[in-house]
Amino acid sequence: MSLLSFAEWLDTHAWSTALHESLYMYPWIESTHVLTLMLFAGTLIIVDLRLLGVAFREVPVSEMTRRMLPWTVAGFVIMVTTGVLLFYAIPVRTYQSLWFRIKVVFLVIAGINAWWMHRKIMANKAEWDTTPVPPRPARSSAALSLTSWAVVIVTGRFIAYNWFDCDRPQPDWVILLAGCVLDEV
Repeated sequence: MSLLSFAEWLDTHAWSTALHESLYMYPWIESTHVLTLMLFAGTLIIVDLRLLGVAFREVPVSEMTRRMLPWTVAGFVIMVTTGVLLFYAIPVRTYQSLWFRIKVVFLVIAGINAWWMHRKIMANKAEWDTTPVPPRPARSSAALSLTSWAVVIVTGRFIAYNWFDCDRPQPDWVILLAGCVLDEV
């Protein structure tokens, strides 16, 4: 089964249609998604700015992460749950959105970066925990985190716009990148 077939299959569910057409539920889910995105991104930015050595330089990294990580994880879990529901509500259009595809690529980049940061870079955190400016790998990871999440947020916002929708005339490069399936006439 292709991803498009999966999206089309999701679109046949009555709950998908009901969620998309709901007067209250879809806006509540979308609002919760945005609010928890702010919680997630806000706490992540604070930690990343500390790792860059540009803010909170007097606070040990371990103290910063101890205080922020639970809020970051809570925001992430709710944000992902509501994001999946938003995809479920409009699966085919979302799947064929060029913005959604860019967002997914940067979500993967951000995820790999977070894994690398917590698995490899933070492994020797005791050596540099209290230094005002962490080592270059930590700073590079923080910069990549900020960049990746900024792209995820911006492209996520652009998903709502139909600039590159498959049901509109599009250049060949958009058709290719968005995965549009055109009916042969």
